[in-house]
Amino acid sequence: MEITKLEPEKRQGLVVVLTGNGKGKTSSAMGMVLRAAGHGMRICVIQFMKGDIYSGEWDGVKLLGEQVDFNVTGKGFCGIQGNPYPHSEHRKNAQDAVKLVHEKMMSNKFDLLVLDEINNALQLTLVDLNQVLEIMEKRPDHLHLVMTGRDAHPQVIDAADTVSQVNEIKHAYRKDIEPQPGIDY
Repeated sequence: MEITKLEPEKRQGLVVVLTGNGKGKTSSAMGMVLRAAGHGMRICVIQFMKGDIYSGEWDGVKLLGEQVDFNVTGKGFCGIQGNPYPHSEHRKNAQDAVKLVHEKMMSNKFDLLVLDEINNALQLTLVDLNQVLEIMEKRPDHLHLVMTGRDAHPQVIDAADTVSQVNEIKHAYRKDIEPQPGIDY
């Protein structure tokens, strides 16, 4: 069987927002990372909130080698799961992450930029709406931008090209099943 490889007439970067209260937003973004790697694209991932609890994607993307630049900038989820850091420290880290986003974006080294949990960072006032909208506006035309996290701001949703909402129907933790490696983290 012959496999057809599609090529668009015009390449254009897209802004994709993955939001909602269900599980799978980061997992979906990591699927896009894998897909982009398969197309030989160069990828940068910046995680805004994660950082205090191990997650399998940290080592998983290492298997893709230098094709993926992976950056964990957070100190964990602000205000939950016993996270000991004050809001001010979380905000400082998120502000440093915004600077890193601009550096990576303007370097022209990447085809896909994933901003994991930036929607949460915005909702928690670790970053400001004008900062997020500026990232979207200043994004080079060729760069795909994927932004994950619950509670995406309506203006972010309006400015995006594609928005998917992940809704929880059922989750194992509601049956007192502990988070499972490779599935939940």
